Amino acid sequence: QVQLVESGGGLVQAGGSLRLSCAASGRTFSNYAMGWFRQAPGKEREFVAAINWSGTSTYYADSVKGRFTIFRDNAKNTVYLQMNSLKHEDTAVYYCATAPGIRTREYEYTYWGQGTQVTVSS
Repeated sequence: QVQLVESGGGLVQAGGSLRLSCAASGRTFSNYAMGWFRQAPGKEREFVAAINWSGTSTYYADSVKGRFTIFRDNAKNTVYLQMNSLKHEDTAVYYCATAPGIRTREYEYTYWGQGTQVTVSS
């Protein structure tokens, strides 16, 4: 079992930045690849970014490529999502989750956090 707790969400103006954190406890954090997903009101949850267990490989959705950066600190059992140049359409609840490797489909992820709200005002 892995417990995940996201933090760092909030209200920001378009063009601004936020850094989300996802703290893990339970099983060995470094055993897992990690991903970030988001869900906007009335929409399905969508993939945002993923990182492998060592932090040496990442993958991004086209909609965030060049603006968002995923990274991790295995000593702190934490994965981060640095979000720059935020747009109104980035408004969503952001979730972190574990996977056996870099994956983009929701069903390939096992453990999920409760989510953190990001609101970007235009």
